[in-house]
This record gives sequence, structure tokens and C-alpha cells, in this order.
Amino acid sequence: MLATLPLPFFFFIGGLVSIFLPKGAVKSSFVCLVPVIALLVLLNGDWEAGFKIQFLGLELNFMRVDNLSTVFGIIFCIAAFLGNLFAFHLRESTQPFVALIYSGAAIGAVFAGDLITLFVYWELTAISSVFLIWARKTEGAYHAGMRYLIIQVLSGVVLLFGVALFYFETGSISFVKMELNSWATALIFVAFGIKCAFPFMHNWLQDSYPSATITGTVILSAFTTKLAVYALARGFPGTELLIYIGAAMTVFPIFFAEVENDLRKVLAYSLNNQLGFMVVGVGVGTELALNGTAAHAFSHILYKALLFMSVGAVLFRTGTSRASELGGLYRTMPLTAIFCLIGAASISAFPLFSGFVSKSLIMSGAGKEHYQFIWLILVFASAGVLSHSGIKVPYFTFFHHDSGKRPNEAPVHMLLAMGLTATLCIYIGIFPNNLYAIMPFEVKYDPYTFEHILTQLQLLCFAILAFYILSKLNQLPSETRSINLDFDWTYRVFLPSIIGKLLIFLEAAEQKGLKLFNKSLRSFIDKVYHVSGPEGVMTRILTSGTMVLFIAIVLLVVLGIILL
Repeated sequence: MLATLPLPFFFFIGGLVSIFLPKGAVKSSFVCLVPVIALLVLLNGDWEAGFKIQFLGLELNFMRVDNLSTVFGIIFCIAAFLGNLFAFHLRESTQPFVALIYSGAAIGAVFAGDLITLFVYWELTAISSVFLIWARKTEGAYHAGMRYLIIQVLSGVVLLFGVALFYFETGSISFVKMELNSWATALIFVAFGIKCAFPFMHNWLQDSYPSATITGTVILSAFTTKLAVYALARGFPGTELLIYIGAAMTVFPIFFAEVENDLRKVLAYSLNNQLGFMVVGVGVGTELALNGTAAHAFSHILYKALLFMSVGAVLFRTGTSRASELGGLYRTMPLTAIFCLIGAASISAFPLFSGFVSKSLIMSGAGKEHYQFIWLILVFASAGVLSHSGIKVPYFTFFHHDSGKRPNEAPVHMLLAMGLTATLCIYIGIFPNNLYAIMPFEVKYDPYTFEHILTQLQLLCFAILAFYILSKLNQLPSETRSINLDFDWTYRVFLPSIIGKLLIFLEAAEQKGLKLFNKSLRSFIDKVYHVSGPEGVMTRILTSGTMVLFIAIVLLVVLGIILL
């Protein structure tokens, strides 16, 4: 019975049960257990026939299990477990419940075999995840959550219109490979792009993730954007436009991350950068590149969660994640510092760490298809990510100057979550074939060639040297308390300015309109008063002779009408 139940239902049922469990270790343990059970069912269940139902004459498939969906299903279950373990200390009902519903919806979307099912789960991820932002219970989190919800629901609305048009054009709702050649597929493409944080559609990510709770950010980092990457890999592999969109995504976040003071926001920009590599892989569309996209999504979820965990642990102990207020924390938080360095090495693609064996698949895929310029952009982006995430985050948090803070080490459950995640990052880096074995296509690639290792070490060493020289010359961007505007300038500055001027114009027009109306009304009243007032024509006292004459005229008129 359990082996035939759609995978997301385990999370939904688990979420409902968690509401009634007592707050504390019992609830937290149960929440951690749910994704473990789901993962075991996924690995041992028989899904060849899927899980299909008929709805309004349409066939909906809730469990389309193949190699691509399985990769994302596995890592989503692992991420849900690690995120809930990191949040073991929570003594409330909202976040554990929402975390299960959110992760279940993301997993449901991964296994959706049709566009209608995809849409339902697509919207459920948006509605459930926003509560991880609002759970912080600050005014800023409330407004960030509202902006996040608007963007995510907008993505769903665009997707719904695209699905409707696609059905009218093709008569099918199957979620299969599509060509970007109609309004229907264009709308679906845009919906995926919004959730994947394409350029000019991306600012919801940097706006919302750092505004969420300490544990909420870890969970958010795993699902929404990677779900969009999966959707692109399923629906638009080989779409060349994605190569250039992905290349842009890898570059522009680097500059904003370099000047950003809030380290969780730095990691959000870094997340955008890493998504770019995956999008390039989807755009290249070869088996090697798509394997690279899936592998990089797998490893990225782990090392990004590890980085968010380490910074989150610091925020939990110190109350801040601003680089200008941190430094020297390795003295009292040595284990957290070590785990952060492992995450930094992984995202920077150091040999023997997970990023090295996954990112190289994408870059090799681009190189083999003769996208030399794109390959150079990816090399530049790799050096950039080392600077802002590989060096800046651990350096300004745990080393650099002494902030004077002496917080306690992170709680045991946080250390355990970080330790398990760090172990996976190292294990994948040392034994990449175990990761390659679950990829969508057969992997014939060896990342540990002398040429590849030497090239990567040269890149990393020169990037570290550049950072060191700039630091000694005091040329690094200063870590100051500030708000750096990105594309959010449009809705923080430009749109409020336009709306403000429009309101002023409308207010002035309203005042002029009221003055003109009042003037016209007074003129009308004066005329009525002139006719009907005490001295007006209608109220004047007439003589008897005048009245007789008036009546005679009326009678003559009536008589004339009758005779005619």
C-alpha cells in the first residue's frame, strides 16, 4: 500500500500529523523521519505504471518516475531531512508543518507527468514556502514575503495560461520536451524562468531568502529554484537561448555579491550564480551537459545548504549575519568554521569536493559543443564565486578582524546537520562515480585528469592570490552597513517615484476638478435662485387680469391642437 502512494503524500500526511504532536523532540524527530521514509519508498517502490487518475476527461499522472526525476527526488528527500535536522530546536507548529508541505509539493512537481499536476504543485510550493519568510515575524519579513508571494503566484498564473494554450494547440497536457515556437510554450518558458530567477526576474531571491528565518532559508535554498531547473531540463533541453541566459546569470551576481554586507544575501547572489551553470547545461542539451546540470543541482543543494547552515548558526548565536559586525568567531565556533570552509571549498570547485566533479561536466559539455566564449564566461564566473562565497563568507565571518564576539558553538543538532552535509560534499568529491551512477544518462567522464586538476588549481590559486593582494592594498569593497540596490531599484526607487508623481498629478487634477465643479454648481444655483427665488419670475405675484389672459392663451392653444 505504501509503495504505491504518491511520494508527496507522505509529506502532506506527515505535515498534518505533526500539527497534533507535542512540541519538542517528538515533533522534531517525526518531521526528520518523514523524508527518510519517503526516500526509502522512492528507492524501493515500483513506479513503472506511474500513479494515474482520470479528471474531466484528462489523464493525470502523479508519479512519472524516470532517471531525471529520480535524481531530483533523491536530493530533495535528503535536503528535507537535513533542513529539518538543522531546525530540530524549533518549538512551534508552523515551520515544521510548512517545511513538510513545501518539500512535498516540490517533490510532487518533480514527479508530475502532466502539466496540470505540475501547475497544482507549482502553486503549492509558492503558497507554502512564504510562511517560512513570515515566520520571522518582523515587518521587513512580512513585506518581503508579500513581494515573494506575488512573484511566485505570478509565475503560476503565467504557467496556467501557457498550459491552457498548449492544450488548445496540441490537445495534450503531457509534460514532455517542448519547442520554443508558440505563445503557449513561450508562456511556460517564462513561468519556469521566473522561478529559476532569470535576469530581471531574479530579485525575489535576494529579497526573500535572507528575510526568512534561520532555518527557513536553509530549506528555501534547496527547492524552489532547483525545481525550476528540473522543469527546464524536462521541458526545454537543447534550447540555445538558455545558454546565453545562463551565462548572464553566472556573471552579474558576482559584482553585487562582492559589495554586499549581509552574508546571507551574498549567498543568495551566489545561488543565482550557480543556477546559471545549470541553465547553461540545459541549454547545451547534450547528454553530458544534462548530466552536468543534474549532478550540479545535486551537489549545489548540499553545499549551498551547508553555507546557509553555517551562516545561520552564526546568526543564531550572535544575532547578526552582517560581515561588518562579524570576525574572529573561529575561536569559539571552530566546528562551524570548518564546516563553512568545506562548503566554501565545494562551491569553489576545489578538487576532492563536490563542486569539482559536477561543475566540470557542464563546462566540458559547453566546450565540446564549441561554445568557447561561453566556456570563458564560465571560467570567469568560477573565479568570481571563489572570491565572494569561497573566500569572503568564511573570511569575514570567522577570521579577518576580531569583532570581540565570543558566542558559544552551534547547538549539537545544527553541528550534526552541518557535519552530515559536509561529509556528503567530501564523499561526492572523492567518489564521483557514485553520483554519476544515478544520472539521467550514462556518464563517461573522468574529472580527475591531470589537465583538469592543474587547470582548476591554477584558476583557484590565482583567484586567491588576487584576493590577498587586493586585501593588502585595501582595494576590497568595504564591509559597511548599507543597502545595495539591484534590479529591485525598479520597485524600491523608480516605481515609487513614478507612482508618487502620478499621485501628485491626480491630486492636483482632482483639486482643479473640484474647483471647477464648485464654480459651476454655484453658477447653477444662482440662476435657479434668480428664477425661483423670492424675487424670481416664477414666484412673482400676478394680477387677476394677467391670470385671465394667461388662461385664455392656454385654452386657445389646446383648442388649436384639437382642431388640427
